[in-house]
Amino acid sequence: MLYAEDDLLPLSALQHLLFCERQCALIHIEQVWDENLFTAEGRILHEQVDSGKSESRRDIKISTGVVLRSLALGLSGKADVVEFHRIRSDSKLKDVKWQPFPVEYKRGIPKKGNYDVVQLCAQALCLEEMLCVKIEHGAMFYGKTKRRLNVLFDAALRQLTEKTALRLHQLIDSGATPMPQFGPKCKNCSLIEICMPQKMKKGSPVEQYLRKYVEIPGDGDVDDMEAGR
Repeated sequence: MLYAEDDLLPLSALQHLLFCERQCALIHIEQVWDENLFTAEGRILHEQVDSGKSESRRDIKISTGVVLRSLALGLSGKADVVEFHRIRSDSKLKDVKWQPFPVEYKRGIPKKGNYDVVQLCAQALCLEEMLCVKIEHGAMFYGKTKRRLNVLFDAALRQLTEKTALRLHQLIDSGATPMPQFGPKCKNCSLIEICMPQKMKKGSPVEQYLRKYVEIPGDGDVDDMEAGR
């Protein structure tokens, strides 16, 4: 199955989905966004990296802000940095090839979950589709540690990335925002004041919420209204 251009979703939404499906729906269905210290630091870091400029360092060409697309995954977005490593087939410098190596920049430290590596793997899959190459490795760069973490795009990670992209399309197509589930990660979410995970009870009917905060007619009132038409 190939997605149409109009059906492509933001590649960055994969990370939102794996972090919290409700957060993903608030951002990409309800178009809600708020910023905190963490998101501001991340935005500034990406603005510094995504200049769209290119440079060369011996056997490496570096491109920033590389536009990506995959009709197979139904995703589009940008890669912070794609390095192209020179590969020579022989000592006479003939048949030179350039191997893509995506690098994703994050403000903090490596996370316990797989949010970041799935996003990076999706970038690699986009590049594979666009350039007709095989990409086995990429890297995460974390702002606090100032170090790279090498990532292997093995079969398990590729399968998880494809599964996550499919789930993202299912969520967006449903148009429904999941109910909140309060947990430790909520304290670091910039949307906590909008999401209100502690105040909204899981599974509370919408009608019950409206009856509590808004004056709406009960069943008897509706009958009286209909009778008086």
